Amino acid sequence: MNNTISARLACSALVFFFSIGSSGAAQPSPQSKPETVKIGSSDDYDLNNLPDDHYGRLVRYGKKLTDETYAVIGPEVKNPKMRYAGNNLACSSCHQESGTLVNAIPFIGVSAVFPQYRPREDDVSTIEERINGCMQRSMNGRALPFDSKEMKAYVSYMHFLSRAIPIGSIMEGSGLKPIKPPDRAANPQAGGQLFARNCVKCHGAEGQGERTGKIGDAQGYDVPPLWGKDSFNDGAGMNRLLVAMRFTKHNMVKALSDDQAYDLAAYIVSQPRPHKTNLDKDFPARWNKPVDAAFPPYVDGASPEQHKYGPFGPLTEKMKELKSSLMQGTGKL
Repeated sequence: MNNTISARLACSALVFFFSIGSSGAAQPSPQSKPETVKIGSSDDYDLNNLPDDHYGRLVRYGKKLTDETYAVIGPEVKNPKMRYAGNNLACSSCHQESGTLVNAIPFIGVSAVFPQYRPREDDVSTIEERINGCMQRSMNGRALPFDSKEMKAYVSYMHFLSRAIPIGSIMEGSGLKPIKPPDRAANPQAGGQLFARNCVKCHGAEGQGERTGKIGDAQGYDVPPLWGKDSFNDGAGMNRLLVAMRFTKHNMVKALSDDQAYDLAAYIVSQPRPHKTNLDKDFPARWNKPVDAAFPPYVDGASPEQHKYGPFGPLTEKMKELKSSLMQGTGKL
């Protein structure tokens, strides 16, 4: 288990499809069927052939920000004004292989599905807003200015990785691989035993990872922490059990059964981490709130414990029942 479990997860998109008419102007084509595109190998996204022009330099800077976030905008960099990230993780801790690995929340194709409807905001968000969502949650930091070099670099890198991908395409290998959770509550104690057998060698008994250098040198981690003050906060997607389960099963300890991944993820999300303020404002349309988002308000009458550890099947069914009645009002309870 040699990478972090950190934030960010794919959501359903509100996308618009366009066709080019004889006038050359983009025309809406609501009948268009989305194209399915496969993500290639990491070698397909090599930056070496990019020219040394302004775009090429921004793309390369975006990759550096992805791989060495801690060294450029982390909390230990010399310039206090550049300390946007609140922890010493890297974006590639979750978005593995510089955001190019299949089923590890890749950046490939992201430019083709934004602007995108986001349930967490109940609004259409731009790619810049999505990046800042990660900055404030997975990186436990503060938002990048939209006109900053760093924001432009992130967007340019994602644009490069999404080149030649049609707007609104369905990307095979995007997000995380789905898993059906067991029909029971997860067992964090059993997960702790699995952690001791599978994860301690890399992440340590206390889950604090392994520093590249020493505290204060802005060099990040060889193996990043999974909880504690230098990890993602409780508003990150990876603090949800079902997301952490999918990431763990397919990108960390692949030999785990689904049941084992479920319990191991429960152990990890049970650990202390920084708190994200104003979580009650997430998912203002309450019918959109994931059943494993373990923070109030709750509208289904279930306990916080069940929202954190399951079983999730009954919660899913209850939310389906409530959706119709909730949508008749504002949904913002």
